[in-house]
Order: sequence, then C-alpha cells, then structure tokens
Amino acid sequence: MTAINAVTSLAVDGNIAVLTVDSPPVNALSAAVRAGILQGIERCIADPAVQGIVLACAGKTFIAGADITEFGKPFVPPGLPEVQAAIENSPKPVVAAIHGTALGGGLEVALVCHYRIAARSAKCGLPEVHLGLLPGAGGTQRLPRLVGVERALEMVAYGTHVPAPEAAEMGLLDALADDATLGADAIAFARRIVEEKRPLRKVRDLDDKIAPVRGNRGGNGDLFATFRKANARRFRGFDAPEANIRCIEAAVELPFDEGLRRERELFQALMAGTQSAAQRYVFFASRQVWNVPDIGADVQPIPVAKVGIVGAGTMGGGIAMNFLNAGMPVTIVETTQQALDRGLRTIRANYDNTMKKGRLSAADVEARMALLTPTLDLQQLAEADLVIEAVFENMEVKKELFGRLDRIVRAGAILATNTSALDVDEIAAATSRPEAVIGLHFFSPANVMKLLEVVRGEKTAKPVVRTSMELARKIGKVAALVGVCPGFVGNRMLAQRQREAQKLALEGALPWDIDRVLHDFGFPMGPFAMSDLAGLDLGWVRERSTGSTLREILCEMDRRGQKTGAGYYDYDAQRNARPSPVVEQMIRDFAARQGRTRRAVSDQEILERCVLPMINEGAKILQEGKALRASDIDVIWNNGYGWPVYRGGPMFYADTIGLDKVVRTLRQYEEMLGEEFHPAPLLADLAARGKRFADMQ
Repeated sequence: MTAINAVTSLAVDGNIAVLTVDSPPVNALSAAVRAGILQGIERCIADPAVQGIVLACAGKTFIAGADITEFGKPFVPPGLPEVQAAIENSPKPVVAAIHGTALGGGLEVALVCHYRIAARSAKCGLPEVHLGLLPGAGGTQRLPRLVGVERALEMVAYGTHVPAPEAAEMGLLDALADDATLGADAIAFARRIVEEKRPLRKVRDLDDKIAPVRGNRGGNGDLFATFRKANARRFRGFDAPEANIRCIEAAVELPFDEGLRRERELFQALMAGTQSAAQRYVFFASRQVWNVPDIGADVQPIPVAKVGIVGAGTMGGGIAMNFLNAGMPVTIVETTQQALDRGLRTIRANYDNTMKKGRLSAADVEARMALLTPTLDLQQLAEADLVIEAVFENMEVKKELFGRLDRIVRAGAILATNTSALDVDEIAAATSRPEAVIGLHFFSPANVMKLLEVVRGEKTAKPVVRTSMELARKIGKVAALVGVCPGFVGNRMLAQRQREAQKLALEGALPWDIDRVLHDFGFPMGPFAMSDLAGLDLGWVRERSTGSTLREILCEMDRRGQKTGAGYYDYDAQRNARPSPVVEQMIRDFAARQGRTRRAVSDQEILERCVLPMINEGAKILQEGKALRASDIDVIWNNGYGWPVYRGGPMFYADTIGLDKVVRTLRQYEEMLGEEFHPAPLLADLAARGKRFADMQ
C-alpha cells in the first residue's frame, strides 16, 4: 500500500487498484480528500498494470458528504467537479465500493463512477435539502437518469436515506455484497467488468428513464405539478425543496451540461440566502447543545437500568413510552386503579396506532408492553435508578411526593421532576438529597416531541446532569441544559408572546389575524389555534373563574377548544377551524367593558410585538446564565415550539435582522406601550457594540 497523502492510499491487487480514503470520522470531502482522490485516479490511469479501479473508504462509512466546515472559507483546490471529471473520464472502469452511508457529495462521487457496489447495510442519499441546499455537484442531473424522475424527486426534496437493497432495486446500485466481504467482492466485481469488457458507463449519457417524462407537462401527466401539490404543506415556507424540484426538471428538459449550469445557479442562490445559513446554523447548534462546558470526561455517569414514573396520565404515559422504546423496564405508579388502567389503555392505544401505520410489529408492541410494570404502590420504586414525577402541577403536591420518594428510593438514585415552570430548587429542598434532584421537562405529547429541557438545580450534582443528558440521547430526545427560573427557557419566552397576543386581540386584531401572521412567518399554528388544540380549560376551575380574561369567559361558555367543537374558533366534525362571529363579538364587548377603543393593527405590528419580546426575554435568560448559549435557546424553540428551522431560531433571527433594529423597535413600543418592551441590558449592549448573539458563542 502506498500513501498518496495523509488521508488517501493506493494498493494494487493483480490488475485492480484500490484507492482508499481514510479521513475520520466520516471521510468528508475536504480539500485533502479531494486532492488524494484526484492524484490516485491519475496514478492509476498512468499505470499500465492497472486495468480497473475500486474507490473505497476506511472506517465506519463511505464518503458521508461535503466537509461543511469549509463552507464560507476560501476555496482550496481541487474542486469537486475536477475530481468527478477525472473519475468519469477515466479510460479504466472505476467502481465505488460503498459501506455505511454515501450521502450528498459522497453519493455524487459514486454517481460519476462507472459502477457501484454496496454493503447490504449501506444507505445512500442526497440530504442537502435539510441544510437549505441542493446537491451542487451534478447529483440532481445524474440521479433521475439512474432511478427515474419520481424517485429522484423524493430523494432530493425529502432528503431521505435509501437502504442499499432498495437502492439496488431502483437502479442506483449495480451490485450488493455482504458487509464482511465488501472489499473482496468489489475487487472481484471490478475484475469481472474488465474481463467481460463492459462499457465505461457514464450516468450523464443515460436517457431511457427521463425521456418518457420530457415534454409531458400538461394535465395529469405532469409529474412535477403533481409532486408540488402533494407536498405543498410539507414544503411550506422552505426555498430548498422547490429549487431541488427545478433541478430535476432541468435534468429532464435540458441537455446535461445546461442542466449542470442550472443546478449550479440554483445552488449558489441558496447558499447565499438566509434560509440555508439558518439551516446550517441549526445543524451545528443541534450538536453543540450537548456540550456542557463544566462536565468533562472525568465526570462519570450513574448507571440507569430501571426507571420509575409517578403518574400515568398523558405526560406520565408518554414519558414511559420513551424508555420502553429504548428497551428499558419501567414501573409506573398511580393513586387509583381507574387512573392506572386508563393510562395503560392510552399507552397500548398509542402503540397500536403506530403498528397500524406499519412502523411497529405486533411483536414489538408486546415486547414494549412487557417491560411495563403498573402498580398502586409507591414502595415498588425502591430499587429504581431514576424516578420521574409527572403529577399535577402544584408545588405542595410535588414537595409532598418528593419527601416520600426520598424515604423510599434507594440512595444514589436520581429523582426528577417533569414540572414545566415550578422551582426545581424548592422541590429539591423537600428531600435530604438535593444533589440528586433534577428537572426533566418533557414536552407534550412526550412520546412524540423531541425536546427535553434538562433543568439543573443549584445543588444538582454533575454526574446527575451528565446522566440526564446521556439518557436523553438514548431515548431519542434533543436535550438542552437550562437553569432554574419561572418557565425555564421555552415557556418563559412563550409567555411573552402569549401576553402580547392577548393584548393585541383586545386592542384591535382578531385571533385569526394574529394566528395568520405567525403561521405565515412559519409557525405550524398561531397562539389561539394552539390554545384551542391544547384545551382552554387546562388549569381552569369553574368555581374560581371570574370572567376576567378572554379564556375564562370562553370556558364559562363551554367553548373549551377543539374537543368541544368551539374555542377561539368554531370547528366542524373534522376539526376544521372557522373564525367565530360569537368570539369576535365577545372580544368587542369585553374590550368595551374595559373602556378600550379598538383600532386597526397591522401585520407588521402583530409580528413585531409577538416575536421581539421573545428575543428580549432570551437576552435576559442569557444574561442570567439560565441558558448556556444563544444557540441552545434556538434549539429549544426549533424542537419544542415549532419555530421555523429556515429562520434559525429567535436569537439567530435577531442577528439576521440586526440587534440595532431590534433595540430600536423595542424602544418605540416601550414609548407607546410601557416598560414591558424595555430592552434587556445585554441586548442593548450588544447592539451598541455592533455585535451579535452569535459572537457570544
């Protein structure tokens, strides 16, 4: 074996050369990798003893994509197109030997090889759409020529990873191999190609799978119009899916080289746009969120094999499912048999629904349910390694429960509260081991929502923090470490938006106007639709209701949201929402009783008043040290509250529009509406110095 450079080497087996990339961790297409492949191909072409070439990778994967750390940095040659041209124009057959994943630029390299063989466990994909981009090295032009237009559209617009057997069936791969024998099988495959004198097949020259679609752009035969219509809701607000579709259209309608130019133009436009910048930011933020600066490798996690959950309601049952899905036994405790049975029925119903959708087998469901032990006896949690409380959101109830758990649960176990807003330190003080207490704030429905706020108390021990973060990853959550304060990070910021939405409704905007503006901004739904979905009577008690808020009046009218067919909106049998004349009149009457004169409210004011106070509160959270990073706040809002990923997150969005503008607008509203809009000191300071939240990272 001969080293070409630090990350590539060349070996010869008879008449077949094996060019191997070894650039941990994922063989990304860095400048060194590109240079090594180019030099290796040139050496093989120049060597008369070599008749065929296998392009392979060491480590756990084939080339997994571009080196995104190079984005935004000065270009270092050779470029990927130069490398691809050398492979594609090689007078000797080049075979890609794929294991692990061939993604993005990695698959685009494989597509210029003359043939492709893959381990059965491998996956292929062009996931650039998730970074707000498209494959910029011919992927959109070559892929439909191999797999057809429909499959190509799905792969580039959805960014899915296709398992090797499926990829072979659709024509993306030419052969499959067992994982253990891929190297030998690839060499043998290349040797057969040489011996049989198979043609040097260039994907760019293939036409049979795109020709039937060419020119067929009318009526039901228009695949592209059908695809756009079917995915309109999925792609709403995003630029990249449409750009990817246009590239596949170019592959069908234009000569190959013109299609390449069109692909490059669209790629460069996306790369220069704020959406891709936001999505790339989220990509890195979602990895950075796991880094807790003061907890190093010397902090050992606490082994957790058995989990206890107190409360089998909506939250408790959903939390239990996360651990059952990870293969961890769970003991769930309730106070009455009726509540326990109801909780178990809900868990099984959730699993049965998943099974009906084909995502679980009947055996999978039974295996998960077999890990669940229901009981009415709190003493059954004595040997649990982790106990999570998911009971009524009342401080005295929680403190009494933690006092009991403290006396029951073994020493060394972790005690966690699922509170969404209460003081974790006060709860911890009800025990003799506050160092073992932590907040694990799951979001509803807990078996679906990705976000987990890990709430670090004043006395929470470092091993408890590390264990909680690692458990979050094990059960498939995105965890963000936050500090103790009312509402923590997510709900504390949400309260600002909810307050302004309620005020706007009384000042002149109607609920559906406010919801429309926030929906158009990119949220799945606005605050009033969200309240109707959750149920307006959450925490509402008729005996204590005074009719002092819109919500209380609606509950008194038995308009409690979607479940009753009426809330802020009217709902039909399919729960489709319609603006309610009854609610509009109720709001006008309520405002009149308060002596308010309603006025026209612009969409711009709605957006600014709902979003800018959130940013301002985020700055206060950072200044108080309740979040580690601005990007952690954005991860929380991406994964827990539906903030559109193509806008990055509230703090990234603030950087995008400029902190000076944020401060200036807040001060205008402060003058008009009061001190609730007073800019946070940190925000004002950053703006004055021309800095961004990103500069604090």
